Amino acid sequence: MKINTERELLQMCARNRDGSFSTQAARRNILSMVGRQLVELGIYNLPATGLKQKHITKVLERWKADGCSDATLKNRMAHLRWWTEKIGKPNLIPRTNAELGIGRRKYVTNETKAVHVADDVLSSVGDERVRLSLELQRAFGLRREESIKFQPAYAIDGSDRIKLKASWCKGGRERVIPIRNEHQLDVLRRVAQFAGSGSLIPSGETYKEQLKRYENVTSRMGLNKLHGLRHAYAQQRYRELTGWEPPVSGGPKAKQLTPEMKAVDLAARLAISEELGHSREAITAVYLGR
Repeated sequence: MKINTERELLQMCARNRDGSFSTQAARRNILSMVGRQLVELGIYNLPATGLKQKHITKVLERWKADGCSDATLKNRMAHLRWWTEKIGKPNLIPRTNAELGIGRRKYVTNETKAVHVADDVLSSVGDERVRLSLELQRAFGLRREESIKFQPAYAIDGSDRIKLKASWCKGGRERVIPIRNEHQLDVLRRVAQFAGSGSLIPSGETYKEQLKRYENVTSRMGLNKLHGLRHAYAQQRYRELTGWEPPVSGGPKAKQLTPEMKAVDLAARLAISEELGHSREAITAVYLGR
């Protein structure tokens, strides 16, 4: 009987729904592509459990020949590692990307990617669900998916923070974000009043349907690169926590910091990394510069 590797991989994804909606979608796309590429490389009738190191080597060599960037290779290898873990063969792939000849991802740009959406622009967004999602993104640095799936009845518990469910977040990692000002409280009050015990997804509809509506509304209004709202949030938090501008906004670079300032800088970056859901200090260079 012929074995369809791509079909088996998609079935594996359907049985194991780890991570957020976007993570699962990316995983399906990459592993589906891998299944097809294995056949193109002359590897037929490979069951998902039959993966070997030589197969991984062939796929990686093809990606490198195709000119994939280190960042792309790193992302794809993460999905291959997921595959090896699910079949109980995690040692098929070296623990570090450097051992695979994949360079370290470059995070420092020192060019701001912050996006600022003014109040009058937000108020002109006719779809209230989309408008409230944008307000949550701006006020708390949420990812788009997190803002759409936001359930105030769960997230707001009367404390000085909001809680995000693992199922809302990239990588399936729950987190908390501090409530620091009246503006944030006002946004939360309005979201709670509108959504009640639900989320910003209409009753009877799916996240995918609401995401499409969100994309249509923001596209019509010329609102793009809205991930930049997270950059703006991170930079504002850095100002609050350090008392000076981040490097991407003209603040002092790492080599200009005194020992005392370096300690403050590190503490701020660690806090911001947690609030954004990364837990890696290095990633803050994308938002703040270095």
